[in-house]
Amino acid sequence: MTIDWRDLPPLSALRAFTAVAELGGFSQAARALNVTHAAVAQQVRALEGMLDTPLVARDGRGMALTAEGQQLAQSLGDGFGTIAAGVAALKAGGSDRPVRITLTASFATQWLMPRLKDFWDQHPDIALSLHPDPRVSDLKRDGMDLGIRYGNGDWPGVTSRFLAPARMAVAAAPALLEGQPTLTLPEMQEMDWILARDWPEQENYLASLGLDPARLSRTDFVNEELSLAAARQGLGLVVESLALMEDDLEEGRLILLHDSKDHLPAYFIVTAPGPQRAATRAFVKWLQAAA
Repeated sequence: MTIDWRDLPPLSALRAFTAVAELGGFSQAARALNVTHAAVAQQVRALEGMLDTPLVARDGRGMALTAEGQQLAQSLGDGFGTIAAGVAALKAGGSDRPVRITLTASFATQWLMPRLKDFWDQHPDIALSLHPDPRVSDLKRDGMDLGIRYGNGDWPGVTSRFLAPARMAVAAAPALLEGQPTLTLPEMQEMDWILARDWPEQENYLASLGLDPARLSRTDFVNEELSLAAARQGLGLVVESLALMEDDLEEGRLILLHDSKDHLPAYFIVTAPGPQRAATRAFVKWLQAAA
């Protein structure tokens, strides 16, 4: 889209209004912009005049945004946020700051860590800082360069790139199967299970197989790393993302019993909109090649 710069109000007026909307008042905005209260008020009044639309409802010493003001503030906030991110990325482009990555502990342990030597062989000058966290992190707020998320890849406000399939699968240690290559559904229903706590997708997957999750003899663990460790010891059948069991299956620690073969959900590389540092771009490129 080509911007008609003549139609845009002055940047100073847009910046003053955005500061008022974000900080909740003229005085707060004036302090943040290092100008006077009157200067901020004048800029906002000028913007309202240019747009012929009231943006701020003044009530005595207080203020509130009109519906039009809230709509404009949202758009400007996103725009200024992208500008700020771009400037910060440019300033940090030549620095030695590590690439900060938010991801789950299980993905870090089972998928990323076995591959990292290859990255450092190729990029010995790029430092990484891994931040395992089960929560979904706000990349800008938490200062993360990128995240690796599990889902459908349709999160608002971020750019998503497919990384690896996360097809659910059932597996078990060879000792638990006692030589059987597979199990029937009735046999699976009667087996002990190692499952993750509070994971609705897991329950839906089990039900789709024809099992009754409520009737399973199950031990619930708080994360996938513990579940896989227990499954390797033969303590029960495990439900997990196939991507996180690749090494266990290849090396014979676990045997695949069922694969959902669904394309989604999957693991995605997630970045904030706007330019990325050279180190971040290099790591993203390597991730996609390593998948």
